[in-house]
Amino acid sequence: MKIISIVGARPQFIKAALVSKKLREKGVKEILVHTGQHYDFNMSDVFFKELGLPEPDYYLGIGSGNHGEQTGKMLIEIEKVLLKEKPDIVIVYGDTNSTLAGALAAAKLHVPVAHVEAGLRSYNKKMPEEINRVLTDHISTWLFAPTKTAVENLHKEGISKGVYQVGDVMFDVALESINRVDEEKILGKYGLKPKEFILATIHRAENTDVRENLLNIWKALNEIASYGYRIIFPTHPRTKKALNEAGININFKNENLLLIEPVSYFEMLALEKNTKLIITDSGGVQKEGYFWGTPCVIPRNETEWIELVEIGFNKLAGNKAEDIVKYSLEVLNGEKQYNVIEHFYGKGDASDKIIEVLTQVW
Repeated sequence: MKIISIVGARPQFIKAALVSKKLREKGVKEILVHTGQHYDFNMSDVFFKELGLPEPDYYLGIGSGNHGEQTGKMLIEIEKVLLKEKPDIVIVYGDTNSTLAGALAAAKLHVPVAHVEAGLRSYNKKMPEEINRVLTDHISTWLFAPTKTAVENLHKEGISKGVYQVGDVMFDVALESINRVDEEKILGKYGLKPKEFILATIHRAENTDVRENLLNIWKALNEIASYGYRIIFPTHPRTKKALNEAGININFKNENLLLIEPVSYFEMLALEKNTKLIITDSGGVQKEGYFWGTPCVIPRNETEWIELVEIGFNKLAGNKAEDIVKYSLEVLNGEKQYNVIEHFYGKGDASDKIIEVLTQVW
């Protein structure tokens, strides 16, 4: 069997890590294609090194661009690879432009697609990720859903064939990786102490491309910092550019609001596990926080991981500064203990289940 796996962004490197390793252990010929959607070292190369991902067989070097331009370039280059390699299966991960381009290129050539992390829905079609995930699900042969909610979402859209609830591969990787993370060293690098800081990540287009939303989040972070809470803010290249265009001086000096370069996967795990609160619009970070019992305040109006909101673990704050501050202070000042219910995301064996399905059905 020959499988092509397509990755291009941070979450996909994480999701592919164990799946790729176990495919190769089974003797499957895997060809890894990196679209180049994330081309910054701390968002790409360093993840390959930490996670033990093999060097990509193809690096397409697409880089940034408007959604149509980026997706179109990926389609052209991925199709070339598929025509040359003639794979039996194409695996795509998550909901990025790399995901959609890989799935479309394969489907057009009648190559069956396996979608890892299928069935997520925000029900907001203004989000490019929502378009990507819906279209990918509807042209996939195997849909590997992380949760019961994801399976139900697919059923609502008439998709039942080829759907498997396997758990979350990000949980697998987090459990496997945390024992190799030097948490004390990483916290020391940034002058942080456990449970005495806040972690913030902002990168979604709805927040970076809408000036009012970005300014509201920035205002909220500054207000929270003014209460004496230290915030560490790994800044996505898109966010950094948007802040500059909004007239915000990102080189300002504020000891309680520290903007840093994007961090590696190991560093992110250490920060997520040891922070008191995460303020994030990232779906992946919401889950990773949950793995370690760290609550999130989400500056969005919806989330794909709705089950974490429904149990009161995470809070949807919207884009108003006062609400972001309010919900953040509730967590910071509260005494509530947050319990992790592991069965939401499986038992850490999602990658094994995926391999079992793909090697049995072929």
